[in-house]
Amino acid sequence: MLPPLERLKQTRCFLLDMDGTFYLGGKLLPGALDFIALLDQRHIPYVFLTNNSSRTRREYAEKIRGMGLDVPEERIFTSGEATALYLQARSPAARLYVVGTPALEREFTDHGFTLTPHQPDYAVLGFDTTLTYEKLRILCELLAAGVPYIATHPDINCPTETGYMPDTGAMIELVAASTGRRPDVIIGKPHPPIVAAIAARAGLPIDQMCMVGDRLYTDIALGRTGILTVLVLSGETSPADLPGSPHQPDFIMENLGHLAQTLQRI
Repeated sequence: MLPPLERLKQTRCFLLDMDGTFYLGGKLLPGALDFIALLDQRHIPYVFLTNNSSRTRREYAEKIRGMGLDVPEERIFTSGEATALYLQARSPAARLYVVGTPALEREFTDHGFTLTPHQPDYAVLGFDTTLTYEKLRILCELLAAGVPYIATHPDINCPTETGYMPDTGAMIELVAASTGRRPDVIIGKPHPPIVAAIAARAGLPIDQMCMVGDRLYTDIALGRTGILTVLVLSGETSPADLPGSPHQPDFIMENLGHLAQTLQRI
């Protein structure tokens, strides 16, 4: 395999995390637009690859446009969409019980699924900022009855401008404490289903892509698939988190601006 710097130079598609990497809350992070401008100048494609399943790609595109980048919806891929595609390939007429935002529910209905709490074929847990005790009660009841259990992603916290808020990974632990069950399949980074889906969408092998993100256990853990990884320190991870971590990046950058400067030098 080529050295990391040569692989970075030859990268044919960049996969970009959003929360903590491209923006934080409602604000772009330093160098975000400069990095995209450089990729456009060099005709290198990119895809925003996010584990956050609380919004559809259309909503993410609108959010990013509001920050100054006119990004096509096709350049955004969420764990929610990846979950819908995963289930569609296996059981396109499935009945689902979905713990998620209205946007995540629409993701599944747009892919042809029926949503119901009554005898569903699968229970799906996503990032739900509209979570209620009743939703959790129904989910736990279904899992106790043996319904197959899918989670959109494993992120424990979601970064915000003021700190962090509990994400799907935290809810996985809550549900496990109640039912003794963990997801039968987790779709999002760093798990195989989303890796296969993004490779198919980009039409490229993994070793010609580069994942850029701020989380060791999701973004950087994708490195075990053979993908090149760049850790940016603009989100969740600090240098103090690196020693002893089983997931080590190929490169560490302060932010996307720093990565843009590095690409310009090679």
